[in-house]
Amino acid sequence: MRKTVGTFVALVFIVAMGAGRAAAQQGNAPATPPPPPLSLKTTGWSDGGDIPAKYGCDVAQGAPMISPALTWTNTPKGAETFVLIMHDLDANPMKGILDVTHWTVFNVAGTATSIPEGVAVDAAVGGGAQGKNIRGVNGYQAPCPPKGGPGHHYVFELYALDTKLDLQAGAARADMLKAMDGHIIGKSSYVGIFHH
Repeated sequence: MRKTVGTFVALVFIVAMGAGRAAAQQGNAPATPPPPPLSLKTTGWSDGGDIPAKYGCDVAQGAPMISPALTWTNTPKGAETFVLIMHDLDANPMKGILDVTHWTVFNVAGTATSIPEGVAVDAAVGGGAQGKNIRGVNGYQAPCPPKGGPGHHYVFELYALDTKLDLQAGAARADMLKAMDGHIIGKSSYVGIFHH
């Protein structure tokens, strides 16, 4: 009986030692690095640089405003759609909490990695739709700060969402932000300065 008990105790000790070594080895194993963050870019200008005149409001009368081409990489796992919001950080109309909305695009497919240059008003974008800008138009409103003054900062924000927004084309930015709340799984921004 004593021999059986002794054998059992020895076996328990060996198993415990093996488990301890395994745990120690796992503790020393290098941690898996987090995936790289979502990254938004344009070839039109460097991040924080001057936005070229072709994307501004100094266009010939009747000519369409030209939106820049945008690309992104490192889409987060589980992204179902993207939302793009372009706004002027240096203006707050009517003393409101929101600044000037220049462009919004929502429900862009989660498999998309770009928005082409020169998106037309009311056009579908990557399976998504455009919302209203400051002028009430479903499309791109070019940068247009007061002439002769300091340049304004325009930020392009790209959000990766785990859902599709239940909104119609022409949705307001405030409604978009409300619908996005609780569904953002990635974000990136890109800034340009425009003056004329």
